[in-house]
Amino acid sequence: MRFDVFGMCNALYDIQAEISEEELSELGYAKGGMFLIEQDAQRKIVQRISEKIVHSEPGGSGANTMLGVGLLGGKACYTSRVGNDPHGDLYRNQLAEKGVTPNLGVGEGDTGVCLVLITPDAQRTMLTYLGQSRSLQREDVRIEDLRASRFLYVTGYLWDTDNQKEAVLHAMQEANRNRARVALSLSDPFCVHRHRDDFRYLLKNHVDILFGNAQEAQALTETETPQDALRALAEHSEIAIITMDEKGSLIHHQGVTHEIPAYPVQAVDTTGAGDMYAAGLLYGLTQNYPLDVAGKIAAYAAAQVVAKLGPRLESVDRTEIEQIRTQE
Repeated sequence: MRFDVFGMCNALYDIQAEISEEELSELGYAKGGMFLIEQDAQRKIVQRISEKIVHSEPGGSGANTMLGVGLLGGKACYTSRVGNDPHGDLYRNQLAEKGVTPNLGVGEGDTGVCLVLITPDAQRTMLTYLGQSRSLQREDVRIEDLRASRFLYVTGYLWDTDNQKEAVLHAMQEANRNRARVALSLSDPFCVHRHRDDFRYLLKNHVDILFGNAQEAQALTETETPQDALRALAEHSEIAIITMDEKGSLIHHQGVTHEIPAYPVQAVDTTGAGDMYAAGLLYGLTQNYPLDVAGKIAAYAAAQVVAKLGPRLESVDRTEIEQIRTQE
């Protein structure tokens, strides 16, 4: 196989700025939230805080996961849609520089941008303009690369416009035909509440591996505890994963539940932890590691993100990964 994981999500170019509590209050957004805003409003804020910008890079949940797979040693490609603009060029080039093959459609319009406002307490408030990512087309799915992949990974964020849904279903059906395993991340409780019936359909008919945190999983199954949610999900998913922050995670497969403890670190910023957890688990599965070992690698990878500012890592300790693998 040419690729371990074929990823799909919204391509968002991240612009990160460090601002004060007072400046955030003046902007009128609740700290720690994620807000969809119009492009003009976002541009005005960028102009206002331009001197506070500290970093920019390709982002979005699915891209974070594919970058994580590559960082751990796997081979990943990434499908989304960008605009015919400088941010689109930067997105493509920087993914490639980090070892992820960019399969990006291009539309007449602007690339999506996520403005990440970081306050001194390490809270991140995200103001997102989705841009061309919402115009993903069926034709943007490069079938030859999907057929050359062991896993398809899709996020719930993509289940938005009709054309995005068509592209997702097209990819899932093609993966099913070619016996590539399909993984779905529920992504956000908002996505689950908005698309519960559709997500249940995908789970029953196309998805082999489901990722969700406790809140998302309970919303999908309409249950009261992570354990009850896991049992409900296991009826339709080959592998069901529920993450529970500092309480660790639960992984169910073939009647067996693995309880994976959280990897101990001093938490600094939880942004991107779920994305990196998915990267770690997918990497472990592509290496044919036992499921509990893959879970421990996922917990380790997620913890490294939590221990720093920002949703991605620049490097991982390969020695630590090897120790986890050989502990069994």
